[in-house]
Amino acid sequence: MIIAEGRNSTPVTRFILLGFAEFPKLTTVLFSTFLAIYLMTISWNLGLITLIKMDLHLHTPMYYFLNKLAFLDICYVSSTAPKMLSDFFQEHKYISVLGCIMQYFFFSTFALIECCLLAAMAYDRYAAICNPLLYTAIMSPTLCLQMMVGCGITGFFGSFTQLCGLLQLHFCGPNVINHFFCDMPQLLILSCSDTFFLQIITSVLTVIFGLASVLVIIISYGYIVVTILNITSAEGRSKAFNTCASHLTTVTLFFGSGTFVYLCPSANDSVSQNKLASVVYTTVIPMLNPLIYSLRNKEIKDALNRWKKTMFS
Repeated sequence: MIIAEGRNSTPVTRFILLGFAEFPKLTTVLFSTFLAIYLMTISWNLGLITLIKMDLHLHTPMYYFLNKLAFLDICYVSSTAPKMLSDFFQEHKYISVLGCIMQYFFFSTFALIECCLLAAMAYDRYAAICNPLLYTAIMSPTLCLQMMVGCGITGFFGSFTQLCGLLQLHFCGPNVINHFFCDMPQLLILSCSDTFFLQIITSVLTVIFGLASVLVIIISYGYIVVTILNITSAEGRSKAFNTCASHLTTVTLFFGSGTFVYLCPSANDSVSQNKLASVVYTTVIPMLNPLIYSLRNKEIKDALNRWKKTMFS
């Protein structure tokens, strides 16, 4: 039985995702836009993965992590976009309670892994700029693999902790989620159970993954800035800065949009603003990352030129 409003003792078995129901006249435009973004995200990230795999010049720690980031972005956007797109022309936008919880689990897992990966990439840039002579020894293939496995295991168990808490919740009242995917704040609001413990877990995970990752990034770039300022030549400073600019842009977009949604109470008062910010970090950023890392990257451009010569020679 589905209960649209009010609280009742009858268990809710499925939710209604409103998506972008407040813009009925823009349904076709929004669907076309998000479909294009999703397809570009998949194709551009797959293209970057393929290029890195094929070109031996890109088999370095920096591109090892970039390769993993591209794969992660494909998984990340695919945890929410297909359901969102399929709901645009559905009269009843249903999702089961278990399906909703599992969607959040996968979304959260990939988001937490990305937090750790961005911190690992900051450390890689620190090693490359602050210890260039020892860079290869420091960022050995073994260490890169260990860091990547660590990111994956940490992200999975962080999200699995939330999953265990969510599976203990009971839903017996309103079943309407005014969002385009299942997110933790909406699930906590709809729950009839005491959510205090789960909120504590979520807060702890926010500190561990969010603040700890940002702290690692800030410390790494603090050393990087000091090193760059000590470089005498303008060309050397420019080259060092360019190797970090792409990563800094990604970090700013990812953590900035996430902060807007989850840590700014005033921003959360507006559902439309919340959805807009959510669109940025769930769909737009995964699409932009390949461009951010490619447009001003000489090594990527050279790899593309080598690929073109191989293909058309």
